[in-house]
Amino acid sequence: MITLKGNHFQTDSIHGRHREKKPANALNDPIFLTSAFTFASLEEAEAAFSFATQDYVYTRGNNPTLGLLEERLAVLEGGGGAVAFASGMAAISAVLLSLLKPGDEVLAHSMLYGSSQNLVQKILPAYGICSRLLDLTDLSALGAAFSPRTKVIYFETPVNPSLEIIDISSICRLAKERGIKVVVDNTFATPFFQRPLELGADVVVHSATKYIGGHGDVVAGLAVARDPDYLQELKFGYLCEFGGVMSPFTAWLLLRGLKTLALRMREHEQNALAIARYLEGHPKVKKVYYPGLPGFSSHSLAAAQMSGFGAMVSFTVKGSLDQSRRLVNSLRLFQLAVSLGDCESLVEHPFAMTHRGYTPQEILAAGLSPGLIRLSVGLEHRDDLVADLEQALASID
Repeated sequence: MITLKGNHFQTDSIHGRHREKKPANALNDPIFLTSAFTFASLEEAEAAFSFATQDYVYTRGNNPTLGLLEERLAVLEGGGGAVAFASGMAAISAVLLSLLKPGDEVLAHSMLYGSSQNLVQKILPAYGICSRLLDLTDLSALGAAFSPRTKVIYFETPVNPSLEIIDISSICRLAKERGIKVVVDNTFATPFFQRPLELGADVVVHSATKYIGGHGDVVAGLAVARDPDYLQELKFGYLCEFGGVMSPFTAWLLLRGLKTLALRMREHEQNALAIARYLEGHPKVKKVYYPGLPGFSSHSLAAAQMSGFGAMVSFTVKGSLDQSRRLVNSLRLFQLAVSLGDCESLVEHPFAMTHRGYTPQEILAAGLSPGLIRLSVGLEHRDDLVADLEQALASID
């Protein structure tokens, strides 16, 4: 084994921190498509089952391909280890259930991805876990909201779909004073642009379906933490028993995606910034939500907390909800779909699609419009993307 030290992100995303000789001297790591692993003796099996050795038993608990992905992402996020899941929601739900028990409370930001909101507001309370949604950009309100039952704070930053930036360091300081765990969804930023563990978070979760995969061909989730004892419990007490296991082939595709993550995120960001500037200057656009714009409410915090601003852009047009729908339907290069982070540019109408569980009152209370349009800016040439928006905007009054 060769130990690689002092590497940059691009090097770590390709090699990690350790390199072992691969079977048949292959350049790429093999995919271990096996459900079970064999033992030479019962004594060898017993040692593996009792964790006296690191031998593999069953892919639901561990697999060499999954282990390599977990090690690679832990390096990129600055964690002590990671756990791979079959989806982002499998990772989020397992993490929250691992940190909460009946009678505990989770505080979450008032705007979340629709399935996360449903988990926090409806599913967890059905199992005796209290939840409250509040504006986590208001630190004084957060300080007043804590109760003896509060055990976890959960949020996304940048927030989906408002792109607000939540102050990870400040929230972690408030939480640590009270022994509260902080869980951050880092899907939008990726570890290339933001590393929440280094800012004090306890657990980072990803929908690896998005930028980590990067090609729209996998569904996957990952959780990263510093505490090895917690990671052991998350993997063998929750992943194994709930069964939300990633396949080895999916892990191999994600390892492939990680190799180009830095290149893709830089190009995604440059395209997004060009589009945000174009939209900001268009007479038919009412408001643009993008952390890279100096006029955006969270711009200064984003510049301090992140090394880049990402590739998600939201905006509203002047006029009615019907006009925003007409614009979405008029786009040709931006394809209408849920998800994000692909090479292809995507558009969606959050409050008709991914966030449809929010009431009009909740949408307005968050300072958003039911006509909000969200763009996942891909890797096409930015001039072509701007031209597509231009023709779509020309189609509305």
